[in-house]
Amino acid sequence: MTIELTILSIIFGTILGLILALMKISSNFIVSKIAGFYIYIMRGTPLLLQLFTIYYGLPSLGIKLNPFPAAVIGMSLNSAAYVAEIIRGGIQSIDKGQMEAAKALGMTYLQAMKRIILPQAYRRLIPPMGNEFIALLKDSSLVSTIAMVDLMRTALQMYSNSFKPVEVFTLAGLYYLLLTSIFTLIFGKMERRYSVYE
Repeated sequence: MTIELTILSIIFGTILGLILALMKISSNFIVSKIAGFYIYIMRGTPLLLQLFTIYYGLPSLGIKLNPFPAAVIGMSLNSAAYVAEIIRGGIQSIDKGQMEAAKALGMTYLQAMKRIILPQAYRRLIPPMGNEFIALLKDSSLVSTIAMVDLMRTALQMYSNSFKPVEVFTLAGLYYLLLTSIFTLIFGKMERRYSVYE
């Protein structure tokens, strides 16, 4: 459940983050400020507060979500703000001459982004995106507070049955460490593979 939640959140967060990044670097002042404001709010408030707002706050507006969709939405919206800044930094690290050359060839802004800028930027995005994925994996422990049964919630249930905090929480910590180690190795391998082409 923890892995599924993390993967879904990073997929949706990356899609929304890409949109936000393109909005933030847009020459349209209003579009740029809307994206900037969203990123400011989501990065400036705790993920736990955002999860509580979605799971406990939305029912007062007539929107009731089960724990899993509430967790995916909350973590995706939060992750999108961080991913947007990662992608924005990656895009802006590409030499401006690349965009000028693409426009000289008659490409539109979106065509240049899709064919020229993003393919160069994604290699540079692997290390920070790996960090964001691992941070999201660990932050998924917060969903236990909205009654979702994940790794942390299972550990809390085991603790309430056994009253052995050291054993239970050490075991949960080892599981998180194992998961983060596996994904660290995967992202490290991807980084080495794609850095060959730099």
